[in-house]
Amino acid sequence: MKQFLDLEDIQNVPNLIEKAIALKTNPFAHKELGNNKSIGLLFFNSSLRTRLSTQKAAQNLGMDVMIMNLNSDGWGLEFEDGSVMNANTAEHIKEAAAVISQYVDIIALRAFPSLTDKKKDEEEQIIKSFQKYASVPVVNMESATAHPLQALTDAITITEFKQKNRPKVVLTWAPHPRALPHAVPNSFAKMMQMIAVDFVITHPKGYELNPEITKNTPIIYNQEEALKGADFVYAKNWSSYNDYGQIKSTDENWMVTKSKLQTAKFMHCLPVRRNVIVADEVLDSNQSLVIQQANNRTYAAQAVLKEILENR
Repeated sequence: MKQFLDLEDIQNVPNLIEKAIALKTNPFAHKELGNNKSIGLLFFNSSLRTRLSTQKAAQNLGMDVMIMNLNSDGWGLEFEDGSVMNANTAEHIKEAAAVISQYVDIIALRAFPSLTDKKKDEEEQIIKSFQKYASVPVVNMESATAHPLQALTDAITITEFKQKNRPKVVLTWAPHPRALPHAVPNSFAKMMQMIAVDFVITHPKGYELNPEITKNTPIIYNQEEALKGADFVYAKNWSSYNDYGQIKSTDENWMVTKSKLQTAKFMHCLPVRRNVIVADEVLDSNQSLVIQQANNRTYAAQAVLKEILENR
């Protein structure tokens, strides 16, 4: 692996999952890989799990870590070619990416979408500009349309807790007061298509994700029907894709409850709004895997960074 922009950069998904699980037993076994190496974690948006888990993953591998919140600590970046920079941006990505590449051995980025311009968001301007102008590997810590580190984490968690070779996994939309991105459900759907599961998506009509991502995945508009016989239920809110970024429904009846969950394990990427996305009775039960998921964020990131360092 030379970079990690999206899940397609993983050559063998089951193999990487097993490597990540193996790292949990001895996380410091490969500290020599990162000796005298550094990683720059660059954030355009807020972060808790992504920031701390990726930092810990890099430190487990012996790397030095530099962190910068670009929206508050750095100059305003310009990404358009040929732009006349006489407004709010002070530095072009061409110089910024080239300079940062001289300071670190890996660049990791986190940036959210606008949710107003579908075409621009799908162009993934920020992460692809860094890829173009940086001279070191780039890692996606969440972009406008993808969160591959979270999806790898989710696959690790399912692999650890599954009770059958091919479990039923359901991705369910859940209500939220704000319009949220598609990155997590997009990457979760793509990952579920890469591993041995029976995968179903359920959401109200009008919340269809990008059909180029969901492909032939069954979509069921009745949540309780979709959840029948599920082994894992992954709840997540997202805004409309067709009416881009819009909230089409806030139906409280789509909240995940204990009766809907039945015997399934509950998953969520966090942060989660209690008693909006999911009831307390679920989160506080032993059916909830959200804490175990969050722990696996470290080992997903560590497995990816290890592969990149081994190919440097």
